[in-house]
Amino acid sequence: MLNKIILMGRLTRDPELRRTGSGTAVTSFSLAVDRDFKSQSGEKETDFIDIVAWRGTAEFVSKYFTKGRMAVVEGRLQIRDWTDKDGGKRRSAEVVADNVYFGDSKRDGAGDYGAAPAYSAPSRPAAAPMSGHSDFAEIGEEDGELPF
Repeated sequence: MLNKIILMGRLTRDPELRRTGSGTAVTSFSLAVDRDFKSQSGEKETDFIDIVAWRGTAEFVSKYFTKGRMAVVEGRLQIRDWTDKDGGKRRSAEVVADNVYFGDSKRDGAGDYGAAPAYSAPSRPAAAPMSGHSDFAEIGEEDGELPF
């Protein structure tokens, strides 16, 4: 199965950093993402997509991103069922961010975005090659011309 989403848009509000009862950082924000096509009336339409980030990604986003900043979010779609205050069944879709990157450069001294270009959640170690060696060989100068 595959559940992978990559979005690029502008934050519609400042991220809200919170902590769970056990102290885990979580932040939520929304991205305004323009559609690639115009509507029948000739207008560009925009989708407003809810994003949630956890742990180090949450802390990174809350520290370096503000309303209006362009962000690239890589993550997965999550659907949540919940009950509203009137007892009605509701369903929400949100993107759980695995990685968040700056989608623009630092703007004319607006804000202090530091030197960190992106935060990636820690990933699982890559699997080692099965044979224990690489199938690629380095071409040295003594090999002459390039093979292509």
